[in-house]
This record gives sequence, C-alpha cells and structure tokens, in this order.
Amino acid sequence: MKAVVMAGGEGSRLRPITVNRPKPLVPICNQPIMEHIVTLLKRHGITEVVSTLYYLGDEIQAYFGDGSDHGISMTYSVEDTPLGTAGSVKKAEPLLRDGTFVIVSGDALTDCDLTKAIEFHRRKKSMATLILYRVPNPLDFGVVITGDDGRILRFLEKPSWSEVFSDTVNTGMYILEPEVFDLMEAGGNYDWSKDIFPRILAEGKPLYGYVMDEYWCDVGSLTQYREAQEDMLSGKVNLPVAGAEFQPGVWVDVNTVIEEGAIIAAPVCIGRGCKVRTGATIGPFTTIGDNSLVMENATVERSVVWDGAYIGLNAGIHSATLGSRVTVKRDAVVREDAVVADRCLLDVGSLVRPRVKLWPDKIIERGATVTMSLVWGNKWRGQLFRELGVAGLSNIEITPDFATRLGSAFGSCLPPRSKVVTARDSTRSSRMVKRAIIASLLSVGCDVLDLRSSAPLPITRHFIKASGAAGAINVRKLPGNSRVSLVEMLNASGAYISKNLERKVETTFFREDYHRADPDDLGVIEFASRAIEEYRADFFRHLGGAKAGKTMRIVCDFGFSALASIFPSMLSELGVESLSLNAHNDAKRSPRTPAEIDLHLDNLKSIVGKLGYDIGVLFTEEGERMTAVDDQGNLVQGNALLAVVATLIAQTHPGARIAMSVAAPSSLERRLVEQGAHVVRTKADTRSLLDAGVAEGATFAGDDRGGFLFPELHPGFDGMFGFCKLIAMLQQTGLTLSGLLEALPKFFTA
Repeated sequence: MKAVVMAGGEGSRLRPITVNRPKPLVPICNQPIMEHIVTLLKRHGITEVVSTLYYLGDEIQAYFGDGSDHGISMTYSVEDTPLGTAGSVKKAEPLLRDGTFVIVSGDALTDCDLTKAIEFHRRKKSMATLILYRVPNPLDFGVVITGDDGRILRFLEKPSWSEVFSDTVNTGMYILEPEVFDLMEAGGNYDWSKDIFPRILAEGKPLYGYVMDEYWCDVGSLTQYREAQEDMLSGKVNLPVAGAEFQPGVWVDVNTVIEEGAIIAAPVCIGRGCKVRTGATIGPFTTIGDNSLVMENATVERSVVWDGAYIGLNAGIHSATLGSRVTVKRDAVVREDAVVADRCLLDVGSLVRPRVKLWPDKIIERGATVTMSLVWGNKWRGQLFRELGVAGLSNIEITPDFATRLGSAFGSCLPPRSKVVTARDSTRSSRMVKRAIIASLLSVGCDVLDLRSSAPLPITRHFIKASGAAGAINVRKLPGNSRVSLVEMLNASGAYISKNLERKVETTFFREDYHRADPDDLGVIEFASRAIEEYRADFFRHLGGAKAGKTMRIVCDFGFSALASIFPSMLSELGVESLSLNAHNDAKRSPRTPAEIDLHLDNLKSIVGKLGYDIGVLFTEEGERMTAVDDQGNLVQGNALLAVVATLIAQTHPGARIAMSVAAPSSLERRLVEQGAHVVRTKADTRSLLDAGVAEGATFAGDDRGGFLFPELHPGFDGMFGFCKLIAMLQQTGLTLSGLLEALPKFFTA
C-alpha cells in the first residue's frame, strides 16, 4: 500500500516560525512533524510515499530526498498553483492507480493505528474512509456525523454550537480506492470535504468514518504547537523522541554536554551538540534544539528552542517559542506565549512581553522592552491600524520598504485595474512615503491619480468620489506629533475604509500575499487636475446663497499649510474683508504640538482684539480642524465652539440631524432638542463620529476639537467649509460670535 503525505500547507497560523520553512518541517522534539509521520507509516508497513508539495516544497525535497535515508521510497508531486486537497492528489494519480492508498497530513501530529483503520476500510468495502477523532470543542473543525455502523450520514463544516450533533471531526487522514479519481478532472481545484466526499455521499456510494482512539493534533496554532511538544514529552504520543533517555523523562542526543550543577527538570529533550553550563535550569516541558548553548544561571522552562540558539547568562525563557539561531544575551527575558523567529537577536537586558511575536532577523536593542509584535522595521505592532490609519515613527517604522509593502497590500485588496488617489502633506517624510506607495500600487496593477501636496485632506476626500477612484491613500504627520507618520486609507466615497477591509489589508500585509502584475499590466500614474476647481464648485453650491456681507472682517491663520494657496480666493467670493497670517506652505513651521498651536492662537487673539476684526480662525491638521476667536479677542474652542456651530445649525436648518459623541455635554443635547433638532450620539473616537454622521444622514457632526462634518460635501472634517458655514450663519441670524456665546447657557460635560 502507498501513502500520500499532504505537505503543501503554508502554516500561516504558525507564523512567524513558518516564514522560512514549510509547516511539515517545523520540529516537534527536534524532529520535523513530517518525519514523525514517516515513522508512523513505517510502523504500519507503508514505505512507498508520495508527497504533495506547494509552499517551500524545495525545502521538503532537500530534507527527505528520495527517502532512502529515512527508510522509505519518496516521490513528489509539486503544484504550480494551489489545486485543493483533492486536486493535488489527482495530480499524482499515475502514482496511485494501482490500489488502495492512505492520505495523511504532513503537518499534524498523530500516532493513529493505521493498520486498524485499513482493516475497517476493507471490512466495510468502502470507497472512501475518513479517519475521525473526538474533540471537546468541534467548532473549529469539520464535523462528521456517522451511523451506528460507521457509515457517514452528514458533513458540517465548522458548525456553531446549535448545529453540533457530534464530536467526531475530520482529521484529514483518509483511506481511498483509486475510483475516487474518476470524480475529478485533471488540473481542477477540488477539496475532499467540500467537493468529493459530499458527491460520494449524494451518489449513495460506500463512505465510512473510522473513529480513532489514539492521539491526534492538527498543530493549528502556536499554542497547540507548544502543547504538542508537551504531549510528546509526557508520553501521550506513541512516537519515539530523538536521543537517548539517560534518566526518566530526559532525552539527550549525541555530543551534548551537561555540566555539573546544571538543573534538568523532566520532561526535557535536548538535541545533539548542545552545551548546558553550570547553574542553568532546563525544564520542565522544554525542548532544546541541536547545537545550542545555554549559559550559566539561564532558565528555559516550558519552552521550545530550535537549533543553534544562544541563551546568555541569567537570561530567562518562559513558556515561549524560539526559532532557529536566535541569540538571547545576558539578562534578557522572553515571557509567556511570545514567539521569537529565526535569527533574531535580543540584546542585554531586553524584555519581550507576553504574546509578542518577532518576525525573523529582528534586533532588539539593549534594555528595550518590546510591547508590540515586530514585523517590519525596528519596532512595530502586530495590529497595523490605529484609529485613523497606520502610524509609526517616520523613516524608522514607516520606512520606504514598509510603505511599499503597505501599498501593495492595499492595492491587492482592490478590484483589478482600480484607480487610486494619492495625496500627502508638505513634509519630506510624507513625500518619501507617498512615492514608495505609488510605486507599490503601480506594481500590483493599480492606476494612480496623484494630487501631490497641493490638496489638503478635505479636498482629497472630495476628489476621490468625483474622480471615480476605488480609494485613496493620504500620507501626513500624525496630529500632535511631528515625528510620527500617518498613512490613511480611504474608500471610494472619501471615508475611512471599513474595519473588514482593514483586516483584509492587514492579513495580506503580514502574509505578503501581494498581487504582482504582469509587466504589460502595470499601472499608470497621472497627475490629478481640476481637483481644487471641482471642490470650489461644490463648496459654494452646498454653502448656498447665504454669503457673508461685505462688512464682515476676518483674520485667517493658515498655519503655513497648503490652504494658504486655496482659501483666500474663496473668501473673496464671499465678499468679506480678510487678513491672512502665515499664508505660505512651510511644513517645518506648521503648528502641530499643543505648545506651537497656543503660540499661534495668542497671536491671533491679539490681532483680532486690537484691530477690531469680527472673527478670527486658525486652521490645523491640514485644514481638517479649526479654532475661532470672537470679536472681543476671546478664544472659542472645545465644547464652546461645538455649541456655537450646533446651535446655529439648529436655528438655520429646521429639523436638523446633529451627530455628537457621547462626550459632548448633555445640556447641549437638551438645548438642541428644544430647538427642534434630532441629536445622534456616537462613540467618542473620530472614526465613529464620521461614520455615524454619514450613516445617520446627519446635517452636521462635530467634536470638541474643532472637527466639523457636513456630509453633503464629503465624509470628513473640513475646517474651510465649517468656517464659511459659521460666518454665513452668523450673517444670516444677525448675531456676533461673542453675542451668541454670551446668550448660550453655561453647560458642563456629563
């Protein structure tokens, strides 16, 4: 009888330890999972093996060769493209047509009694027999329901608890007759559980399930991976552990030296060529790979350490997994459930917090504490997206390399040949990052419409929908921190992309599952035109005829932003007299920190108060937010500014729907309701406010930091439109800003 070992899986759930090797070659007690499977096959007299390969298949071929060194004959069937669990076996049909054959998974650990299963198959004269296993929680598996005689009655793929009628799950091990090949076309993509077995069941052909009593673990997560090691060491798995058991529960391979004074707490498996120094503590439930060195007073407990590791003086590895050739220097500590992938270096005194994952080849500096998973750059979190997008230290975490990967991930999640708008602020780092993103978008086949730095974010949001683009990427400095870059991803309407798409982008990013376009299908780049003109037209159309009178005198501090080249000409169409401050684009002088903003506001208050202007405004965050100064030179910001604008909206727009966060004063809500407005409360974050403002059909949405949304124009904050709306409503009502503030009752947050 022949066996097929399914060895094409990526092992994505075991990343980062499977980044550089296929899951079948991941070691359990210093032997690859697939080698344990080969041992099991030999135990049951099966020595002719066909391995189906896809992900890093060359690594498996290099390890096993023709199989002679492992006591078997091994041939390979390599997939050029994924063919599914059944399609890959169909590809190997010429090697399997001569009789009954067994399929086993090359990346699951088991000591199944295959002889009993084969006898069951033959006794039942089954066309296909599924080897089943009882699990306490079947929700993550394909459940198989059988009759008293073992005949399969029904399949349930990853059921909910309400659907669970059995605890027997599909192990991915099958005994099959060659007639199953007649159910497939060559080159097709087929899955045993979804396509072939349901068809056999529907056609009434003999299909049985054999429930095994032995050990089985699909090693489907990093936690299960470590648990499988412990099960091997505990004797729960009837498979040999590499090395000689020189004392109960302690296996040590050849050429390993354990110095006097070292503490070995069973069960432990130590590979060949290792050295454990005096005072070191190993175990319990620990595996140390070949050619590793554990220094004095180091502790390694309940952990898996692969080959070539160096564990320094006083270092501690606690319930963690370390990949190949990892260096842990003195006093460094790796905490529970952390994973340190191949060739990482943890310098003196560094700490890797629980559940942190370090991708291969990372360097943790002396004394550093790693609190987030490090995938790209020197320090990065496992979760890419924050509230507004992807943020990180400029050119340290958000590097050109990182940006190209991020852009590729975003572009790969869009439909083919999508058009993407790109924009940025005027800083050097944003220019660098945006250019890297543009290159990556072109490489995955997306066309790019580039706005450069001429368009602030409100204009970018408006232009996306007008251009028919599938989305946009905007790069700017994180509000309040000039050292951090923020990459924002927007959808076709100009709003932030959905959480589902964020997860999809993140998954694509971590798996590096990018689309690579054919050279003839690469995207093209165009410089966007008429974005400002189209914005102006819609701006005044939605502002309506309520323009400010000629007597209104205003002061605008543009904060050295791109608004300075756009907004003054728009103000002239309103017929106001305006004074512009800091009205040229200079990224280095733009106010970003609270202290810098306060300096601008102090100057603005002084000018408005002393020169008798009607109103002043400071635009921040590339034109998204605004802070006002009234005609008396008093600062109007926070909840006071929100109350002013919301009250005017309620007065001038009967029955208006107004969205505010739960942090806004309840007294303001009561006043707005008394004026006939409908108030919608949202979560306190910006994303929730913007999303609710659009979804609820709000007339206006605002927060306590000068962010005002008018969904009719575009789905984001817009300081320019908010300010013009404010002065138009003041003119319409005949009120002054100071008079309106004085008329409003005192309110408190509640």
